[in-house]
Amino acid sequence: MNNQVNIVLGVIGSDCHAVGNRILDATLRQAGFNVVNLGVMVGQEEFISAAIETDAKAILVSSLYGHAELDCEGFRDKCLEKGLDRIVLYVGGNLSVGKAPCEEIIHKFKGMGFDRVFTAESPLDEAVGFLKKDLKIA
Repeated sequence: MNNQVNIVLGVIGSDCHAVGNRILDATLRQAGFNVVNLGVMVGQEEFISAAIETDAKAILVSSLYGHAELDCEGFRDKCLEKGLDRIVLYVGGNLSVGKAPCEEIIHKFKGMGFDRVFTAESPLDEAVGFLKKDLKIA
């Protein structure tokens, strides 16, 4: 990519799992994105403020401790309130406590306003490909 696109990345809520975040950061940078990595234990407002400050085109939310549904509730609405009506929202990781069918998890988070939902088993190159597609990047 000639013109790097800003994206915001972080681990939401009280989740302190950092390894996946760093791997995703490196993968996205290698794919040509300018990654604003907020690290771990990030609140919704921090994601949104960073997106506004950096003119980010996407927010990628990660969660591994299983409480993403609670942490992500109302996220899209807060983005809309702050004027981020065109922001692309992704969520991924271990999004629920216990075992739930992937289809159920995907349906739940899409219903919450996320554009794409990835499980812990989703290949990183798949997420990168979708991100380029959703942001209309060749």
